[in-house]
Amino acid sequence: MGSRKTIKYFFVLIVLVLLTFLGNILLGSVAIPLADVLKSLSGLSLENESWEYIVQNYRLPKAFTAVIVGSGLGVSGLLMQTLFRNPLAGPFVLGISSGASLGVAFLIMGAAILGGWGSGIFESNWSLIFASSMGSFLVLLAVLVVSMRVRDTMAILIIGLMFASLTAAIVSVLSYFAPADQLQQFIYWGFGSLGNLSWQELSALFIIFIIGIVLSVFSIKSLNSLLLGENYGKSMGLNINQSRLIIIIATSLLAGSITAFAGPIAFIGLAIPHIARQLFNTATHNVLIPAVILIGAMVMLICDSIAQLPGSDYTLPINAITSLFGAPIVIWLLVRKRNMIF
Repeated sequence: MGSRKTIKYFFVLIVLVLLTFLGNILLGSVAIPLADVLKSLSGLSLENESWEYIVQNYRLPKAFTAVIVGSGLGVSGLLMQTLFRNPLAGPFVLGISSGASLGVAFLIMGAAILGGWGSGIFESNWSLIFASSMGSFLVLLAVLVVSMRVRDTMAILIIGLMFASLTAAIVSVLSYFAPADQLQQFIYWGFGSLGNLSWQELSALFIIFIIGIVLSVFSIKSLNSLLLGENYGKSMGLNINQSRLIIIIATSLLAGSITAFAGPIAFIGLAIPHIARQLFNTATHNVLIPAVILIGAMVMLICDSIAQLPGSDYTLPINAITSLFGAPIVIWLLVRKRNMIF
């Protein structure tokens, strides 16, 4: 794709992200006029205090969370697909999501073992975030230890899938013995949610997100070399083990933190890189990483706007919407193009 056309596409994407961001804040169960939304976003006080509270403390953090979740999962999916040279690889192939689920399962469904003291420990949002982070970290630590001993990248992929199966089995056992109310709470966490974060929690997520993106950008040269295989990378003087370690850490920071703060979000990490490749008709990461960031943010904002059913008090699970909305688009793109750029 020519540089002019690429710049044009990026300009259109930036405009669309801004429009979907504004639309996400505008739509909801409470109808707030566009003029008042713009006034609140510009820092001016509204006469209706409840509207101002909804915009500033619920819709705005939720919209920023959607941007971080869509961008972060998209980039981590791109990293995994390139590292393993597998179009079906996603951000959770290393067992990061399963590790997070295991941590939350122990906190929620293991609370019955702790008696009265454990019954209220998971009421804090920070407790869920900590448990999810610890679960992800322990699985990541195991994968990193293995990656330093195993030279074959595909072996790391298989080992990651085995860790995911192992943690899923433990979660199944805990679920079987858990009381109905605790099982329901765990299932609800598994639906994913963008609207539960305070500004303090969002700030913590944003810092980790930036670190992950910076590591991804520093890995662009390595990623482009890996497209042609590890042997080509070695011939170009690439340190495969070091590059692989940085890519795994970047993916784990992005996918692990997002899962910890927002729950496991399906589809985005797998599909967004494919949408970016088909749209820009390239496999170069200099273009793909910023493209995935913008497309991921836009798609997540659209999915969240649909999930909150504007004008209704009901909110659908974000996981269901990402798959229902996104899967047909990816199928249509691939059928239309008839070939996969990879």
